[in-house]
Amino acid sequence: MNIAQALVQQATTQPDGLALIIPQKRTRQGWQDRRYTYRELDGLSNRLAAGLAAEGVGPGTRVAFMVPPSLEFFALFFALFKAGAIPVLVDPGIGIKSLKTCLGEARPEVFLGVSKAHLARLVLGWGRGHVQRLITVGPRLFWRGARYGDLAATATAGFQGPEVQPDDPAAILFTSGSTGIPKGVVYRQRHFAAQVDLIRDSYQIKPGEVDLPTFPPFALFDPALGMTTVIPPMDFTRPARVDPAMLVSLIKEYSVTNLFGSPALMNTLTRHLEAEKIRLPGLKRVLSAGAPVHARVIDRIHRALGDHADIHTPYGATECLPVATISGRELSGGLSAGNRAGKGICVGRSLTANQVRVIAICDRAIDLAEQAVDVAPGEIGEICVQGPTVTDAYWERERQTRDAKMTDAQGEVWHRMGDLGWQDEQGRLWFCGRKSERVRTAEGELYTECVEGPVNAVDGVYRSALVGLGEPGHQRPAVVIEPESGADCSRIRAEVSALIARLGIQRIEFSSDFPVDIRHNAKIRRQELAARLAD
Repeated sequence: MNIAQALVQQATTQPDGLALIIPQKRTRQGWQDRRYTYRELDGLSNRLAAGLAAEGVGPGTRVAFMVPPSLEFFALFFALFKAGAIPVLVDPGIGIKSLKTCLGEARPEVFLGVSKAHLARLVLGWGRGHVQRLITVGPRLFWRGARYGDLAATATAGFQGPEVQPDDPAAILFTSGSTGIPKGVVYRQRHFAAQVDLIRDSYQIKPGEVDLPTFPPFALFDPALGMTTVIPPMDFTRPARVDPAMLVSLIKEYSVTNLFGSPALMNTLTRHLEAEKIRLPGLKRVLSAGAPVHARVIDRIHRALGDHADIHTPYGATECLPVATISGRELSGGLSAGNRAGKGICVGRSLTANQVRVIAICDRAIDLAEQAVDVAPGEIGEICVQGPTVTDAYWERERQTRDAKMTDAQGEVWHRMGDLGWQDEQGRLWFCGRKSERVRTAEGELYTECVEGPVNAVDGVYRSALVGLGEPGHQRPAVVIEPESGADCSRIRAEVSALIARLGIQRIEFSSDFPVDIRHNAKIRRQELAARLAD
């Protein structure tokens, strides 16, 4: 069940296969890069695991892991698994205060990071009072502890990694906190194993494919899937600002077959593809997740892909991923029209390994799954999931765990997604927005995606956000619009007013500065927008 065994298997079955390509400099002749085979990556991670064990990092040791995508990122992550340690992953972009809170909750005993992360640790007090060991990737300045280079030189003779059980904790992954507080999701060994199986089988990924992952956590699946990872030279905390020409160059240079990117990155990339009339016939599939993908983005990527290729939009959350999926070609046409008509966003059919229920909206904890009431087909409720990747707890947050989890008579854990949606007659799931972001007026409730879908379809609208002002039950709805550059805002206001008047929405505002999550640059922080309007 140890996910690190997937790397060992690749090193056995395709030892000379390329595991990593790290482009460094673009020249007229092409990219200069560094390349590492599966044998080399597995051997390096073995030496690092032995070095970690020699430093006292072993089974159950919680390790704050702050290393950007690189050879060291991959080798250390698998080394931590081989040593039986528990990596603690916190997105550095969630903010200094939140990051410190997350580390304070996880209480890692080891801080493993690049020099910059260690400087921040010292200045901001990260891990003070519980971090006992330090490991530095890069120059070790005026602090003590082990160095990456020394660990990588450790002999592996005599090192034996611990056996792990399916229910043993494997990692703590913190959510982005885009609609609430960041929470540490406890991943067990079986969760990672199940995710690899579901991703491979759902998208028919074959060993030997080449992946360009622009979202670091997804890249960790590549070695387990037998893919070659091309690490793009980009700022992973700002995917919307990526250089699209650079991505195109990498896709062509390395014959990339799989591309993963957030909706914001896909918007930037597809605009470039359209403007330059670029086609990418070598791509087999594009995956985009983390937030809804606009229909216009799907249309643009289709024009660049070959007839055999498609974009897929998996639906899920840090607590359970993937839950459902749909292809762009299925989403185009009638289902896209449903979004423009205010039905929400179709996220596809649940994977066969999962069970999905839609229950009556409830803001309190439900301990037993049998106590939840299923809504009628076509009715909007809260989406709940049970399956092999459904996690069962948040780290050190008992109340939040109770709010999000239900247990059925068979002892299986159901996760309440916190998302609202409904199922159509074909069994497809439609996403209508976050439960915490629904607008509760005196006349009834409004759901973000059901209002924003028609608004976003208006020519000249880049994106929009429904927000509620005032106390729940008596909120006043408002729509905030971010227009395309150079769009006629007067015309947009008139068209949108006609669309939303029947919903009792009269206030329309414009903004060119939507607050979004740092992880995907796509999830709108509607509560922040509402606070701006209330000021």
